Amino acid sequence: MSQKNFKKEDFINTDDQYQIEYKKEEIGEGSNLIVERIYEKGSYEVVQAEIKRLEESIFICWSEPFDGRIIFNQ
Repeated sequence: MSQKNFKKEDFINTDDQYQIEYKKEEIGEGSNLIVERIYEKGSYEVVQAEIKRLEESIFICWSEPFDGRIIFNQ
């Protein structure tokens, strides 16, 4: 399994939520994505983020920006 870290600053504010965009070529089809939030102590928590697809892009959406990572099959 592969992973990609992201930061709060990577999120883009849309109308009612925040989202990060990835291309399918970066993380695959996105069918087995795991989204984890990292805490100050370095521990992770799995979150059930909304995942949207549009053409060749995959968007991870949440109500607020956070530091974390995605885990995926490449």
